[in-house]
Amino acid sequence: MTTQPFLYVVVCAAGIAGDAHKLVAAAQHKGWGVGVVATPQGLGFLDTQAIEAQTGHPIRSAWRSTGDPRPLPPADAIAVAPATFNTINKWTAGIADTLALGILCEAYGLGIPTAVLPYLNTAMAAHPAYGRSLGRLREMGVLIGSYEPHRPKTGGGADRFRWDEALELLEDRIDRGSLGAPHPS
Repeated sequence: MTTQPFLYVVVCAAGIAGDAHKLVAAAQHKGWGVGVVATPQGLGFLDTQAIEAQTGHPIRSAWRSTGDPRPLPPADAIAVAPATFNTINKWTAGIADTLALGILCEAYGLGIPTAVLPYLNTAMAAHPAYGRSLGRLREMGVLIGSYEPHRPKTGGGADRFRWDEALELLEDRIDRGSLGAPHPS
């Protein structure tokens, strides 16, 4: 008996986050079960009722209490989209002060294939921490999308943001047989 693979879509607070349903639909079309985990600020960008109806699962944004049932199955893969400057830098620094960051920090040790689609402007991307963080993510085996940062104060780039690129990156990793394989230490 085969079980449906399960994808966590981690959504951060960015202007295009309201389109995360596009990634959910693309993943479901490819046979994934999907659960959405939002950063606390990212939650405000989502149509919660629509996403929960689409996935059949509650959106996670806060830690559950001890003894509460797990509302999502374990992740077979994770897509972080859109990923903000703040989330990327905190993740690589090992800061797990939100549920989303805790899941991302733990994913490395669990060997969960992870793809990230950064979404930020050129001024933020010019900060030295960002380049170092992308390098660290690559060292960790995280797959990084190709989005080119947009100009500051424009909120642009939504037309160039390829939600399905996260699935393409993960499929390559999964096709090579490393779904669930631990990262080398």
